[in-house]
Amino acid sequence: MPPKDRGRGKLPVPLPRDMILKDTEGKVWRLGSQIGHGGFGLIYLASPQTHVPVEDDAVHVIKVEYLENGPLFSELKFYQRAAKQEHIRKWMNLKKIRCLGIPVFWGSGLAEYKGKSYRFMVMERLGEDLQRIFEDCGRRFKKETVLQLGARMLDTLEYIHENEYVHGDIKAANLLLGYTNPHEVYLADYGLSYRYCPNGNHKQYQENPRKGHNGTIEFTSVDAHKGVAPSRRGDLEILGYCMLQWLCGKLPWEQNLKDPVAVQTAKTKLMDELPDSVMEWDSSGSSCSEISKFLACVYGLAYDEKPKYQVLKKILLDGLESSGTRYDGPLEFSAAACTRTHCAAKVSKVRLPKPSPKPVQQKQNTVKEEEYNCLSRPHARVTHRQFQAEEKPVKFYAAIQETEHPQKKDTARELPPFDPQATFSESKKKHNQLLTTDHPLSLQETGSDITSPSMSIIFRLAFTDETYHYSIAILVLLLLILLSLYFL
Repeated sequence: MPPKDRGRGKLPVPLPRDMILKDTEGKVWRLGSQIGHGGFGLIYLASPQTHVPVEDDAVHVIKVEYLENGPLFSELKFYQRAAKQEHIRKWMNLKKIRCLGIPVFWGSGLAEYKGKSYRFMVMERLGEDLQRIFEDCGRRFKKETVLQLGARMLDTLEYIHENEYVHGDIKAANLLLGYTNPHEVYLADYGLSYRYCPNGNHKQYQENPRKGHNGTIEFTSVDAHKGVAPSRRGDLEILGYCMLQWLCGKLPWEQNLKDPVAVQTAKTKLMDELPDSVMEWDSSGSSCSEISKFLACVYGLAYDEKPKYQVLKKILLDGLESSGTRYDGPLEFSAAACTRTHCAAKVSKVRLPKPSPKPVQQKQNTVKEEEYNCLSRPHARVTHRQFQAEEKPVKFYAAIQETEHPQKKDTARELPPFDPQATFSESKKKHNQLLTTDHPLSLQETGSDITSPSMSIIFRLAFTDETYHYSIAILVLLLLILLSLYFL
């Protein structure tokens, strides 16, 4: 039976470094330094080499909570039931994927310290979480990175869902890069995971206001706001909100996070008015088209309906293909890649037309008609409105970027862009005026005096700043004239 939440929210007294713990399989682990903590527990480095101190580059960690706390119990049950390593390996081979974003579980057990009972769980060590990276990048990821993360999380969620569980708390803080390979990403913290389909029987849809607004308020699903038990469509809806925030820098309801009802209303409005609501929210125009299609498919799902994961994934992969990026390729989180779109985090109300980018040859999507039927079907949660499958004209916008450190205005940046064709035309016009208006020049003029009017004009044409484009040609012409005069 799950423990009662008597100790919920209370961090345990820290365990001493070098303490030896024994898991349920009889394997012993030595504690190292504490490297972090969650809402209810502490995280330590750990090593199975108990005869030597734990090094700072250890590849194992131990999560510790009071025995009466609930989250670690829920997480432990998920790993024991749904995340056995042999099952994960078989799934990866079946789906032909190189990495599945579920951390490796090594063991668990109980411990006593100073009269208190503890539960612990041994996991593989992971790297930095995406929330920290998101903040470092000015609260915005480049589009290719967002689509990569979304496609990989779809793989992870499909496995979790096929094993009767939903995660329920997908967010950047729970997405961690690999410790040994920072180009892999893992979904961690299954403290709110929920067995939505025990023994193949899906939970029934039932609203319960007393359980409303559960989860992380920014991302939780509309169902969760109503107190409905988590489901597969709820996980996918949360993932869609995460991608929208990563791409645009913020969500439409972030100013009202202290008012759950206002957040619920804003989310309902966003989903009801797809795809326009998403396309208009993004300051860069068409870059949100994949997310709007993704959310439209998710919103069309019934509560107990199995999602078409491959259709959803293809929406994201098509966006990656158009930019030549592989979904399992390197993840780019460099500050330089993110800074150029940092304006979304502090977007101005004023929007200016964005200059047309260079035309890019894009492949036409050759998706079978039935694969995108989710885009033209009625929403499962509304009966008065249907999503229009036809894509609407895309508007391009550019947000006004605010610099982190205001500096003196650089007037040089306000000069018009250099246009070679315009400069050439202007120079040619002035050149013709010099030849025809000011000093008409005839090649029939006689005399070899270099100070004559005709020679003076040639020197002006050769050395004036107005017609520097023709200097070399005029000097050659001058030389030929001099030679011809000499021989005549």
